[in-house]
Amino acid sequence: MASKVMVFVGTRKGGFVFSSDAGRRKWQASDIQFKSWNVMHMQLDPRDQRLHAAVSHNVYGPTTHYSDDFGQSWTQAREVPALQRASKSGKPIATPEEAELAMEGKRPEQTGLEKLIKVWNITPGRPGEPGVLYAGAEPAALFKSTDRGETWVLNDGFFDHPHRGDWFPGNGGLCLHTILLDPARPERMYVGVSTGGCYRSDDGGLTWTPFNKNVRADFMPDPFPEYGHCVHKMALHPSAPEVLFQQNHCGVYRSDNAAADWIDIGENRLPSRFGFPIAVHPHDPRTVYVVLEESDEYRMSVDGRFAVWRSRDAGESWQRLTDGLPERAHLVALRDAMATDSLEDAGIYVGANTGQLFYSRDAGDSWELLADYLPGILSVEAAVVQV
Repeated sequence: MASKVMVFVGTRKGGFVFSSDAGRRKWQASDIQFKSWNVMHMQLDPRDQRLHAAVSHNVYGPTTHYSDDFGQSWTQAREVPALQRASKSGKPIATPEEAELAMEGKRPEQTGLEKLIKVWNITPGRPGEPGVLYAGAEPAALFKSTDRGETWVLNDGFFDHPHRGDWFPGNGGLCLHTILLDPARPERMYVGVSTGGCYRSDDGGLTWTPFNKNVRADFMPDPFPEYGHCVHKMALHPSAPEVLFQQNHCGVYRSDNAAADWIDIGENRLPSRFGFPIAVHPHDPRTVYVVLEESDEYRMSVDGRFAVWRSRDAGESWQRLTDGLPERAHLVALRDAMATDSLEDAGIYVGANTGQLFYSRDAGDSWELLADYLPGILSVEAAVVQV
């Protein structure tokens, strides 16, 4: 069997699937998927080859879809009664249609209703969890599916968390954007919330504890609070699940002890403390990639030169990678717009919010333009399939 590389790109106006053989020199592009919709995320489940999409529309609201033919046709997830249930906090979560029916002409503050705004991320479960997927949503909600994404159930433990009333929206909203599953401990998982921070569960999602020690939150009265951090993205390598990396509103960090505390790996090593995406090399858990922006106030490329930074020693030192990237380009890569493939010479993929998709066939040493003139890129995922 031959290997086929597929890159799934979510944009502000639809989704695209790019495919190539293992050489990754010539790419074919699909027709646009979900035309005019925000495609927040597309993720291929490696266990059954089902492709999942999290989409939202300014009028029709959010939903998820799945495809068993790599995006040639799609099926929308069925409605979930659990979305309508009243939480212990007294703030039900609902789709826009359900919210309209519940309000019946009342103002939102009279109902205490929280409306489901977006689904940000879909994460396949572990190999030993057939049919299980997780989804992160806005406002800061976690969902689970046990039927391959056909229906979803709200995680009550996280939605009813006592910290919930203190979380507040970042620039992208109050979003649960990262879900990490510990492959060695079936009951352990992490989520990242902006703005809330990193939370860990050690009982399969029944209870959640903040794990943000030593992470800065310079916008808070206490710059090192227990929670309230604006984590931008987190990552781990399955061969070293105790080691986590995160790109934060206030720096780049590593934890060597399952998030019990964090080490600043950007201070005096990177030219900026602000950026969004972070990814770990598929075969080397000590190699990590980030894209930086000059600052929170000036959200453009550092020094006007788009670049990817790579560390081969878990953040102790960094190399700026620019070979093949545009010399003068004030670009921004959003939190989900970086991915890797699993080929021996790892492919790295980065999308810009101005519609350029760059990729490297040599783990970041050199870069090429895969696609241009796309709508603003929200997310990038890559997969290697056998055909």
